[in-house]
Amino acid sequence: MTAETVAHRAAVEGWRRQRYEALRRETGWLSLAGLSWLRPGINRVGSDPDSEVVLPAGPPHAGTMTLDADGIVADGSFIHGGVPAAGLRLETDANGDPTMLELGALRLCAIERSGKPAIRTWDTESAALRDFDGIDHWPVDPAWRIAGRFEPTPGRTLSVPDVLGVIDEEVSPGDVAFEVDRVTYRLQGLEGGPSGELWLVFADATNGRETYGGGRFLYTDAPGADGSVVVDFNRAYNPPCVFSPYATCTLPWPENRLAIRVEAGERAFGDHD
Repeated sequence: MTAETVAHRAAVEGWRRQRYEALRRETGWLSLAGLSWLRPGINRVGSDPDSEVVLPAGPPHAGTMTLDADGIVADGSFIHGGVPAAGLRLETDANGDPTMLELGALRLCAIERSGKPAIRTWDTESAALRDFDGIDHWPVDPAWRIAGRFEPTPGRTLSVPDVLGVIDEEVSPGDVAFEVDRVTYRLQGLEGGPSGELWLVFADATNGRETYGGGRFLYTDAPGADGSVVVDFNRAYNPPCVFSPYATCTLPWPENRLAIRVEAGERAFGDHD
């Protein structure tokens, strides 16, 4: 085994440890336990199943979320920054970091998807979080760390689907072209970070069997000045919907469905295939 191979394996294993740490956060995907869409006016919050925002635990009647023309106001037993959140107007994730509320072991915040507001809930005592011990994956294989090229597409937007059936128009900086067994393939990239990183949402022939049927995600570093970009499928990972039915995952579109088997990265998790 060459020094380069050893270094590559160590880098992927380090990335995987960071991935697991992120999943184990209080507000990571493993603890995501609720998603409730708000209607105009007063929305009751609690574990009572008749509530508009139904909680997985906690008091039957915890408070309210009022949706008006100016946004969302929380009232009730919630805590924010160590003090009661009485009449607190919430920031959603549309403007950066959302306002986080605490209710015992629960965490709540407001999100927006295609202009529709909702309350997302995490349970920091969830069984999924408590029992998590890693994700099955293929052994690190340097053959799946592929030197590709970036092909810019200035001004292009893509119609990108999600699991809710919503289609959003997203900016696509360009395509990533790469070769497997001397055949060229392309993936349409989405913006992946402030420094020009690319986000690849892709499907391949392992989906629905060895890997999740809804595809996988992969980030690359920003392409070099000469258009060179490394596509390391060893870092292909499961989307959030694998861990919780309350995630709002992006799905691969037809142009990003590869006919080949990508036997690298994360395999299916739990009973999701």
